[in-house]
Amino acid sequence: MKKSLSLLAVVAAAALGFSGPACAKDFVSIATGGTAGTYFPIGGAIAKAVTDGSDIQATAETGNASVANINLVGKGEIEIAFVQNDIAFWAYNGKLMFKEPLHNIRAVVSLYPEHVQLITAASSNIKTLNDLKGKRVGIGAPGSGVEGDVQAVFQVAGLKYEDMKVDFLDFAATTNRFKDNQIDAGFVVAGYPTASIMDLAATKDIALLSFDDALLSELSKAHPYFVPSAVPAGTYKGIDTETKTPAVMAVLVTHDKVSEEVVYNFLKGMFANLKDVHASHAKAREITLETALSGLTVPLHPGAAKFFKEKGVKSANE
Repeated sequence: MKKSLSLLAVVAAAALGFSGPACAKDFVSIATGGTAGTYFPIGGAIAKAVTDGSDIQATAETGNASVANINLVGKGEIEIAFVQNDIAFWAYNGKLMFKEPLHNIRAVVSLYPEHVQLITAASSNIKTLNDLKGKRVGIGAPGSGVEGDVQAVFQVAGLKYEDMKVDFLDFAATTNRFKDNQIDAGFVVAGYPTASIMDLAATKDIALLSFDDALLSELSKAHPYFVPSAVPAGTYKGIDTETKTPAVMAVLVTHDKVSEEVVYNFLKGMFANLKDVHASHAKAREITLETALSGLTVPLHPGAAKFFKEKGVKSANE
């Protein structure tokens, strides 16, 4: 009897040993943004799509947006993160707020554009960037992606902080200062419609500054992470014309220690359930296979390269 039990135990152990790896899952965390932003709901939908469509157990976590997220990836503390392509560019090359280059950053997929929205008080008579001279202008939180974008725009436009009264404000502070008539203009970089701008437009007459075509072209040449784009008429109350503006791309990044298989399966699950991702947020509907390699500013991860090659998707440089 003991011999039979012993044999049964060996067989059971062998069976468990065989089935273990077959049932094993790779666990992937996705750093998103605050719960009131765009990254969080879309990140949650992507995590569910990946979990439902692959052997990966994906979890979306709240984050502190692009700069904090890419630092987590660079340190290998998280597998996937939402960032803007401008932040990725600066991180990979060790520019602006990044003192050391993060050469281990790899691109996974490009998602959708986030627009440089220059809000003005309708009564301020600010029609061009040069009209900002002498005005009170919110330029983003110190060291933020918004401030980095403002620096790039000002460089091309020939403007300096000294030309105006600058204030380092995040999204919420920017719109609050408008409500209190404490600033004349403020930069916000986000996908439209941006909730804080919608809220502001409901209580105050505002306008968005439209960039001219020549400046948009020059900006893209000087800083390749910018793409010319526009905010449609009617996006915000009282703004009934299209606003031409530069945009950066929201992208997912990883690091070079994440395996080719994991990134490949991550994308396979995400795109297999893309309709569910589209249902999560208006901006998510702009995520497509055709634009999946648009605006990437760091090297593509091998797992992503394999997936997109199989799908016949090519980058603009191919």
